Amino acid sequence: MWESIHDLISRKDGRRSWILAGALGCAAVSTAWAEGPPVAAQKPVTESFFGTQVTDPYRWMEDAKSPEFLAYMKQQSDWTRGTLDKIPGRDALEKRIVALDNTATLVRDMQFAGRDYFYLKSKPGAKNYALVMRQGESGKERVLVDPEMLSTQGAHLSIDYFQPSLDGSRVAYALSAGGSEQSTLHILTTATGKDLPDQIDRTNFGEVSWNEDGKSFFYNRLVKLAAGQADTDKYKNSKVYQHWLGQDPETDKPVLGRGLTPEVKVLETEIPDVTITPGSKFALGILINGVQNELTAYIAPLDRLDGANTPWVKVVDPSDDVTSVVLKGDQLYLLSHQDASRFKVLKMSAAAPNIGTAETVVPAGAALIKNIGAASDALYIQDLDGGIAQMRRLPFDGGPLESVTLPVQGALDGLFTDPRVAGPLFSLEGWVVSRAWYRFDPKRGVARDTGILPRSTVDASAYTAEEVKAVSADGTEVPLSIVHQKGTKLDGNHPTLLEGYGAYGITLDPFFGPGYFALLERGGVLATCHVRGGGEYGEDWHKAGQKLTKQNSTSDLIACAEYLIKQGWTRTPELAINGGSAGGILMGGALTQRPDLFRVVIDEVGVSNSLRSEFTENGPPNIPEFGSVTTPDGFKGLLAMDATQHVKAGVAYPAVLLTTGINDPRVPSYESAKMAAHLQAATSSGYPILLRVDYDAGHGIGSTKAQRDHLLADKLSFMFWQFGMPGFVPAAP
Repeated sequence: MWESIHDLISRKDGRRSWILAGALGCAAVSTAWAEGPPVAAQKPVTESFFGTQVTDPYRWMEDAKSPEFLAYMKQQSDWTRGTLDKIPGRDALEKRIVALDNTATLVRDMQFAGRDYFYLKSKPGAKNYALVMRQGESGKERVLVDPEMLSTQGAHLSIDYFQPSLDGSRVAYALSAGGSEQSTLHILTTATGKDLPDQIDRTNFGEVSWNEDGKSFFYNRLVKLAAGQADTDKYKNSKVYQHWLGQDPETDKPVLGRGLTPEVKVLETEIPDVTITPGSKFALGILINGVQNELTAYIAPLDRLDGANTPWVKVVDPSDDVTSVVLKGDQLYLLSHQDASRFKVLKMSAAAPNIGTAETVVPAGAALIKNIGAASDALYIQDLDGGIAQMRRLPFDGGPLESVTLPVQGALDGLFTDPRVAGPLFSLEGWVVSRAWYRFDPKRGVARDTGILPRSTVDASAYTAEEVKAVSADGTEVPLSIVHQKGTKLDGNHPTLLEGYGAYGITLDPFFGPGYFALLERGGVLATCHVRGGGEYGEDWHKAGQKLTKQNSTSDLIACAEYLIKQGWTRTPELAINGGSAGGILMGGALTQRPDLFRVVIDEVGVSNSLRSEFTENGPPNIPEFGSVTTPDGFKGLLAMDATQHVKAGVAYPAVLLTTGINDPRVPSYESAKMAAHLQAATSSGYPILLRVDYDAGHGIGSTKAQRDHLLADKLSFMFWQFGMPGFVPAAP
């Protein structure tokens, strides 16, 4: 549920009154903050875990609506904004980033229904993504929903997800405010572009599946929390309902969820989903235990979906190590890592599923199998080999498994297939190649550019990327991607931004970010360390950076930083590291273990207080990935990950920029606030520790393009200032 760093670069009425009320009388914040950042009061809370004492001096910050915390955040925000705005070259840099960003149209989440294409699009100069419909690849384009037309100053709306009906006549789409991801589902008719009366709140998970007649759909809905109910219950006990158009959502009947059917055991943390596949007489019921990749799957006849009376039959559970299930007619295809770290594809009958006798149709190999999709002609297999995307197809007519030639070496994303239509739809991009959307034509054997997304006009011909490996502390070779100007001299004199993440088995694939050319055109280097905890080499790579092995992630990042210095790409005074969300664990580990190695650390909406994370609204779903303080090993692992517990007084820490969105539903703002307070109280270096707060944002999901450009300008200008680059160093007072 936390997202990778590249997903980040990507309201509350009455908030101002809260801030003002808090600022009028706050005993927990020093009034001397005008000469520096606010000094947070320490109110120690000590707990004992399996014989180990843990003290949290800033536990009071967890009362996020208290006047004390709101005033502290406002003062931190004002101090940071004032500091960043004094960097001489910052405004000019932002103008350059905006200009670069406006060289590219952005199109994501593309799919088709019949001959119509649906996607989210942000044109040059646009502030946000709009929902767009296009009649064929070369047909007329029409905006269905533009959230900018619905937004108000300081409380923008964003489209969280959408799903057209199977014939394209209607679209379900969700809106949320201020990056909160608190989705409300709407339905529009594509012929008129007008909404139907149907609106359903608490639909945060984009799991809408239409029936073939287009008159009803299945969706997941969260429970409505009662007054005083714990925030940690927010994602528990959700259910799948069937909604008929025109019906009051409060009368919708549940189809799958905890306590509905004795034969279907659903954990309180499992998120249910029901999927309808065109051309099949079966429905899939999927249970996802928070962020755990391995799932539970059930199947039932489509014509017998009847609430608690549905005759669900179990297909797999998490012990089978299946992470994806695809239905094609009366056949099931499953992606599994059981005895196959880089995954294999299994096949079984939908009418009589039996994992014990499933046929292996695509065995594990050297490449990682990332995804599968069923078109009318073949099962398409998305691979990752050495960081480069590949594709194969397994024909349904019994033909042999064959490779698909891709026109771009880089990342493949958005694989979309329809069992009624031949060939998949997908996007391709590289570190220095902008994104385009392709359709594969199985008759001609070629992937052709649809032309729907024009190429960025950024001239990337002067830049290149290379893939190398750094040796980590235990001898493991860690992939490292380096993007730079051609002919760069390895003289150690290049401003360098090193990124990392390392969680959930997520891979950091090549991406084309126009704004980052503001770094590259200054002779800078953009590097990405593919640390353990990610999925670059399969499930073994993921497990090697998880829970008690999480230290490997930090060791890998440190090794990549040392490689860049040793090879002459950069040196410590010009080296910054950047991570976000679960990558905040990585940033905190590197910062506290090797403060001498980096000049700048940028920690975006980061997990800094792991010992307390499971007690947040998004905490329970993340226990499968990070563990729980209720077990000895869980506590041991989380204590090692908790950066706030490893900040030491008197240490010369590098300059640090922490960011948060006040509406963040994934990592609460208090985690970044606590980390800022610890570092500001402890550091002896004199370098700035800044906490950047966005009051119209959350985790970064749903942020506008303007917000993303503004953030990137803050990040790069902060780096350039700390690196001492000409034009970015404020004059001495």
